[in-house]
Amino acid sequence: MPNVTVIGAQWGDEGKGKVVDWLASRADIVVRFQGGHNAGHTLVVGSQQYKLSLVPSGVVRGKLSVIGNGVVVDPWAFLAELDRLAGQGLVVGPELLRLSDTATLILPMHGALDRAREAARGDGRIGTTGRGIGPAYEDKVARRAIRVADLAEPAVLEAKLDELLRHHNTLLAGLGAETYDKGTLLSELLAVAPRLLRFAEPVWRRLHEAKAAGRRILFEGAQAVMLDVDHGTYPYVTSSNTVAGAAAAGSGLGPDAVGRVLGIAKAYTTRVGSGPFPTELTDATGRHLGERGREFGTVTGRPRRCGWFDAVMVRQAVRLGGIQGLALTKLDVLDGIPELKVAVGYRINGQAFDHLPAGRQAQAAAEPVFETHEGWTQPTSGARSWAELPAPAIKYVKRIEELVGAPVTLLSTGADRDDTILMQDPFAA
Repeated sequence: MPNVTVIGAQWGDEGKGKVVDWLASRADIVVRFQGGHNAGHTLVVGSQQYKLSLVPSGVVRGKLSVIGNGVVVDPWAFLAELDRLAGQGLVVGPELLRLSDTATLILPMHGALDRAREAARGDGRIGTTGRGIGPAYEDKVARRAIRVADLAEPAVLEAKLDELLRHHNTLLAGLGAETYDKGTLLSELLAVAPRLLRFAEPVWRRLHEAKAAGRRILFEGAQAVMLDVDHGTYPYVTSSNTVAGAAAAGSGLGPDAVGRVLGIAKAYTTRVGSGPFPTELTDATGRHLGERGREFGTVTGRPRRCGWFDAVMVRQAVRLGGIQGLALTKLDVLDGIPELKVAVGYRINGQAFDHLPAGRQAQAAAEPVFETHEGWTQPTSGARSWAELPAPAIKYVKRIEELVGAPVTLLSTGADRDDTILMQDPFAA
């Protein structure tokens, strides 16, 4: 049985939480390998709804879950999430959740700097969540970050805070924002250290042993390929690599551990925040998709921008992300729309493009070339077999397969974990 890596194939919010939760029943370990608490996964289990940001979705299934070294962790957000889950009757302890001792910490000044920069951009805002993810990654690559392991060494922690505050307080003061006091931060970190350190370990060792024993590992990505810091619609991206290759670097395993790559895409397209969106709909159809699909950010609550399915973008994500199969979600949201459109190409300043180019002006100028498809009146909502789908819906799915160059191996027709049609088990050899 191979491992499976799940990544988003659009701009995030594709329904990865439900898919990962569904696949977790077939896995032994679930690993989160990048991002921070700017990502959000909503899981619906019966009458209970779980909203996860840092904690991998496997905990809901009672599967060992790991936060890898590639994740940036806000200690207070992490502990608040565990407390919230406990309030819902799901107590998560170290026997169920492990945290890499080399993961970088997000501190209060990271969020303050994130928000101050965004405010200073004015109309040029990039749509950051303001939670400090970007500045924390900056500190990581600049080799001044405080990591989980530093919480066990107070003298080292204090010295590193000196360096960190020299950098951040200078920036904050220049932006007219409040600066931070070392003594207060040190006390706050030492106060949460015992709760955090009980989850900490060199997770690469545990994962290596699990791999050697043939245990099935499910790697859970956050955000999506078109938000990748290298390959996405820069600068309107996240601050980490979201492609499948990051699962190896972000967990401490080799590239052979990534296994089969499953990309998640909605049957239409959404985006939160700023940035190019060639197929965006600002009319009644766009509002209908938003209302029917309940398109609000899990973390921010911001309404998502909605548009037609963009096969050009998803094909690009398939190639960049190494995606071998697609999980197509929210097909039921399209029920009752008489005519559907799919972008099959772009025109930019009169020139045809079969991909979204890197240039910022070119991306903003991209105009979709649409293909029109017949909608369906028979509902797909709640369908749990291929035979239950109306013929136009089947035709729509098959055309998406042709356009993006990857088979649809899993189809989601509702929020419930059982509203799923499986064509091919990603864990099957």
